[in-house]
Amino acid sequence: MFDEIIDRRGTHCIKWDKLEQFCGVNPDEGLAMWVADADFRTAPPVLEALQAMVDHGAFGYGADDAGFRKAIAWWQETRHGWPMDPDWIVATQGLGHAIGMVFETFTKPGDGVCFFTPVYHEFRNKTLRAERRPVEIPMALEDGRYVLDFDVADALVDASVKVLLFCAPQNPSGRVWTPDEMRAVAEFAARHDLLLVSDEVHADVVFPGAKHVPMAVAAPEHTGRLIAMNAASKTFNLPGLRTGYTMIPDPDLRAAYAKRLQMLEYAPASPGIVATKAAYSPEGAAWVDDLVVYLDGNRKVFDEGINAIPGVWSMPLQSTFLGWVDFSGTGMTTEEIATRIRDVAKIGVSPGPGFGPGGELCNRFNLATRRSIVEEAVRRMQAAFADLQ
Repeated sequence: MFDEIIDRRGTHCIKWDKLEQFCGVNPDEGLAMWVADADFRTAPPVLEALQAMVDHGAFGYGADDAGFRKAIAWWQETRHGWPMDPDWIVATQGLGHAIGMVFETFTKPGDGVCFFTPVYHEFRNKTLRAERRPVEIPMALEDGRYVLDFDVADALVDASVKVLLFCAPQNPSGRVWTPDEMRAVAEFAARHDLLLVSDEVHADVVFPGAKHVPMAVAAPEHTGRLIAMNAASKTFNLPGLRTGYTMIPDPDLRAAYAKRLQMLEYAPASPGIVATKAAYSPEGAAWVDDLVVYLDGNRKVFDEGINAIPGVWSMPLQSTFLGWVDFSGTGMTTEEIATRIRDVAKIGVSPGPGFGPGGELCNRFNLATRRSIVEEAVRRMQAAFADLQ
């Protein structure tokens, strides 16, 4: 099912149709492995639910979203062990919108927003677009994985910083934080009186040997400052439907957030509501289990091939479909590395410098594609760096 050939070119798809504009790679000969969406058709129950909408033919104003919130609560409890009240859930137009609304509701221009780096590049971009001040906290690399350095964090964060954006599981490294690490993050937020925003959008794609624990489960005593965020978008390849959600246990935080959304007359689009409800179902869960097995195979193929290139190292993924590759052992500059990937291998990737301190000599590869494309990417990379072998 995941090996089905789906040509996404010419389908209003940024990943392929903007490959040349953003990555300098012609889509007719290049491989799109940058922006984090998948080349897979979404789950059958989602397609069936959306097809039923099309067959009905009327697309009027939406009504009650109680079923949407109930499905989310069921998913969070059955898949992630977080029993929640559906009333804690507030829908958004994806997580980028959700983060922007946090800035709008709880901060003012010039306030600091902190996050551990390297991290999802849009944390910094969204902070700057909102005219807030990014405070980047470098992580340490120990025994081949990133760890949080709270001594550094405490030194960098002052009273002007109002929000901590935290990525769990971590993008781009694929780290799954332990419950103790999650609690330490919550305690750090409490120590500095920070609003804690936990982006958990990659929680469903976790590989054997690791387990994601939601922030609210790891640190229940700190839910009074927590805004957790998620969406079916990454797991089920639905980002174009622009439907995400926040989970806000504290009634005052939730009321302020919902009031701001209401003032802007935001309501979730019906197709996104229908798709999420269908995804968060027993049938959707079975499809996700198959997806994780397939992605696990992709990451193994990728790691074996990339790690065969001297001086190049693919960080072992515990989660996500995003390979994080360190080229520092090649002795090359950032531009030399980029030139070989872009002009020789003809692969569009997400450049590491955009992920902040620690990412300068790295690149992120999207592995949510057919196995044959992953295998071709490995061949191209080995050829592009053949002089190192």
